[in-house]
Amino acid sequence: MNIFSNLLSQPTRNSRSPKQRRGIEIKSPREIEVMRQSARIVAIVLKEISQLVQPGMTTADLDAHAEKRIREMGAIPSFKGYHGFPGSICASINNEVVHGIPNPKKVIRAGDVLKVDTGACYEGFHGDSCITIAVGEVVPEAARLIRVAEEALYKGIEQVKAGNYLMDIAGAIEDHVKANRFSVVEDFTGHGVGRNLHEEPSVFNFRTRELPNVKLRAGMTLAIEPILNAGSKHTRILSDRWTAVTVDNSLSAQFEHTVLVTETGYEILTDRNLV
Repeated sequence: MNIFSNLLSQPTRNSRSPKQRRGIEIKSPREIEVMRQSARIVAIVLKEISQLVQPGMTTADLDAHAEKRIREMGAIPSFKGYHGFPGSICASINNEVVHGIPNPKKVIRAGDVLKVDTGACYEGFHGDSCITIAVGEVVPEAARLIRVAEEALYKGIEQVKAGNYLMDIAGAIEDHVKANRFSVVEDFTGHGVGRNLHEEPSVFNFRTRELPNVKLRAGMTLAIEPILNAGSKHTRILSDRWTAVTVDNSLSAQFEHTVLVTETGYEILTDRNLV
């Protein structure tokens, strides 16, 4: 999940609240162990949703499942009530980029490109992750967009280790996206995650000199989340004040993991392959 001007997620160019101006937190071994649990809950829920979703369901159906399972596993949905957001997941379809509000009237159809983003708070620490699901058979361009978005996430993660820099992550993502002729959404970024759902630093998906190029240190926990559009990189916010859509009605895809920086590399805390 990313933050934008209404404070659900983190804008690349807008000011942040005092709480969001805290310095970068280095997690202790105990805190990291708790985060492994919160991230595991998120991974389980997203894996279940990826197996559950089918045409005819609504995004509210998925939201209900996510909240039920998060609470059953002893956690609290991170998103629900966060600055007034009404759901436990963000469910964004096709040209919806991020922050789609779950709705019992929004029916999922075959051929949709569905983004599901969720978070869980366990013993005071958050995990955060997003997947993009091809619902049934999608058009070839949609399938390629989804594949490249996931590849871009891992290109960025491969740059994570103590001593590297945030722009190493951003550059790897940007280069892969541009090589595949898609656009990187610049209105939203990744972020630190831990005791707060959104912490320092901002984790860009494109090269910029807007903020300091932070050096990575072991114990940092980052939500890395490239967002790709098939057309223009530009977005606009709908009248619900949450849902961001592409300005040209092109498709959008997103993947996100909560990642721990280690001395020699990284640990993907929200790895769905491990649950």
